[in-house]
Amino acid sequence: MTGGLILALALLLDSLMGEPAWLWQRFPHPAVLMGRLVGWFDRHLNVGSGLKAKGVLALLCLIIAGGIIGAFLSLGGPVIEILCAAILIAQRSLIQHVATVADGLRISLKQGRRTVALIVSRDTTDMTPSAVARSAIESGAENLSDGIIAPAFWFLIGGLPAMLIYKCVNTADSMIGYKTDQYRDFGWAAARMDDLLNLIPARLTAMLIALPTGVLNQWPAITADARLHRSPNAGWPEAAMARAIGVALAGPRAYDGVMQDFAWVNGVGMREIGPRAIDAAVGVLWQAWALMLGLSLILGLLMM
Repeated sequence: MTGGLILALALLLDSLMGEPAWLWQRFPHPAVLMGRLVGWFDRHLNVGSGLKAKGVLALLCLIIAGGIIGAFLSLGGPVIEILCAAILIAQRSLIQHVATVADGLRISLKQGRRTVALIVSRDTTDMTPSAVARSAIESGAENLSDGIIAPAFWFLIGGLPAMLIYKCVNTADSMIGYKTDQYRDFGWAAARMDDLLNLIPARLTAMLIALPTGVLNQWPAITADARLHRSPNAGWPEAAMARAIGVALAGPRAYDGVMQDFAWVNGVGMREIGPRAIDAAVGVLWQAWALMLGLSLILGLLMM
């Protein structure tokens, strides 16, 4: 069975099953295991001097471990590959988390803040309904790239080994890839490698959002907005999503009690938004997923 067909079946399986609570209550999720490994390196290597070199060493160990484990699992054949790939893709989980914010906002602003706090790192205590909605939509767009399209892309490139390497690097970046005193040096390698591995997937995600929603003709504007983002990659799916549903995203927000004046993405779009805008974004997330599924099927059939 070709890689494209294996990926297509994995995408379908994840969309149907999501993250079975009964399974992960009994066994640690692979993401949890990756996090524990990153945490071990953080505790044992992120001390003393030469932190940048130690961070490079930790990253190399993660990459080697991911590649070896992926290669070993691949020996189990297509069924094992489908199951493993489905576990490492998070479309259904993403949809559920984003849609829950819309449901929370419909109940009350307090419930909306509580649910969005589960998926974003910014301050949520004083968020307006529009800020809650924007946060959920931005998280959905960015995680579509990190959690679905990028793993799928790397699976097509190099099978389970490449997919697991990407997930290890992405997990490391989410834990230690910060420009703080604690991680500026030790997390430097993880952050730079994550930027590199997401370079193509982020732009591919933007195209997968733009194509089915009819905003591909706005690509120059999407490109301009994406370059305003503090991340070299996260701005692409966010900019495409903003255009796709006609809203303004990003803008000022608070982290650790400090208000930061970030640029608006699609500043001419609607700024007063709520649950309906989140619903629209969820629809776009499914459209982009469906397009990725179709591309995987086509590639799989062409490779037969």
